[in-house]
Amino acid sequence: MSDQPEKSRSPKHIKLGSEKLKMFFVNHLNRIYFAKAHLVKWLPQLKNEVSFNDLQLAIQETVDDVEKQMARMEVIYELLDAPISKGSINGLTGLVDDAFEAIKEQRGEAELRDMSIIFYLQNIESVEMASFQVLQMAAVKIKNKQVKQLLRENYDEAKADRTLLLLIAAKYITK
Repeated sequence: MSDQPEKSRSPKHIKLGSEKLKMFFVNHLNRIYFAKAHLVKWLPQLKNEVSFNDLQLAIQETVDDVEKQMARMEVIYELLDAPISKGSINGLTGLVDDAFEAIKEQRGEAELRDMSIIFYLQNIESVEMASFQVLQMAAVKIKNKQVKQLLRENYDEAKADRTLLLLIAAKYITK
């Protein structure tokens, strides 16, 4: 064993061929896409259980935004000539499932359930925002401005939904 520390590769030395980068990009786009599909499936059911009217409206707005985001993502798949493929999606869908399980534990406690909904939707929006940011960076290397723009629009909507949920949490806690 050498006393010399192993030299780490700096980012300027990392070379991703266009096919490897596209595969990375599409795999992670798939993860987000199917997590969003999973979320859209569950959110309408959740909306009916919410006691705070502003939160019901925010959930409906989130569903509408997620559907728009998925439509944009479908355009990205077309632009990249890539199929939508389920692959390994357990991480993000697991986060959604965990959130809904935790929310179910609050049955009979309307205020706690509403706060749990806000808490978990905040977490989900944060993960989506981070994912869209990384994909935007990768889109620069893919050299497709339309893909980058569509991802930016998705990021901006996720950020707006997250901000709305923060405002609702503040209003809910202080009401």
